Amino acid sequence: MKKKLLFIGWVLVTLAAFGQPMRIVSTSPSITETLFALGVGTRVVGVSTYCRYPPEVSRLPKVGTYARPDPEKIALLRPDLAIIHSGSAMLSGRLTALGIRFVEVNQTSLSEVYVGIREIGRAAGATVQAERLVQNIRSRLDAIQGEAQGARKPSVLLLVGKDPGRLTNMIGAGPTAYLGELLEIAGGRNILADSNLIPYPRISLETVVRLDPDLILEASGIGDLKQDVQMMQERMREPWLQHKELSAVRNGRVVAITSEALVVPGPRVVDAVELMRKPIREESGGR
Repeated sequence: MKKKLLFIGWVLVTLAAFGQPMRIVSTSPSITETLFALGVGTRVVGVSTYCRYPPEVSRLPKVGTYARPDPEKIALLRPDLAIIHSGSAMLSGRLTALGIRFVEVNQTSLSEVYVGIREIGRAAGATVQAERLVQNIRSRLDAIQGEAQGARKPSVLLLVGKDPGRLTNMIGAGPTAYLGELLEIAGGRNILADSNLIPYPRISLETVVRLDPDLILEASGIGDLKQDVQMMQERMREPWLQHKELSAVRNGRVVAITSEALVVPGPRVVDAVELMRKPIREESGGR
């Protein structure tokens, strides 16, 4: 243990000598996951309330939610770098006033995920690691998309929100949304293809019945930590079971997805695509 601590101390001194940040605060799960994927997780001293991956972040101090990071809590951690999402003039202004160096990223599309990884890598002194990570993600996604080419594209509804236990106030992923991009890579045909102007449109049960998807990917319960996975999946599927007028219900093709990898744009994007690819492959007759 003593040798390990001495090694970490030597690394931090070396980083300081090259002007690299030694104390980094992240304000969202996607930023946190990127920092750890780049190998600089040991320098992260604070994260958002909803940061849960990798598991070791649960022990780190929390600086507020993704929507409302607390600049005072950030300042108390004495960071030499804070990474925030763009669009919050109030937060960036407050960090400037507190003399805290920060960079802004925006990861709401697949292309922005790549840009965000590179920007975070540049700010954290991990440029080479960032480029390597981006190329790895690209090659793996290309392989999945290549596998899906030529196969039948089942029609898919990807549901990301609804009232608990009811099929009301439903929110689907449209083709221009981040998740819509991933659904296409996974080999699905988005039934909300006409929703080009709204990334995540609200839809009614009547709309779902009219479009009658082959496969329903139910992701509306992600983030509920009060239940075990199997119970959560059962509760997510339960409201659909009485609607036998839907092909997906009759054929047992309502699939619940509970992994947060699906909704955190970042290094686990390949995991997100694979979560969709498996039931899509089964629906299209593949293995």
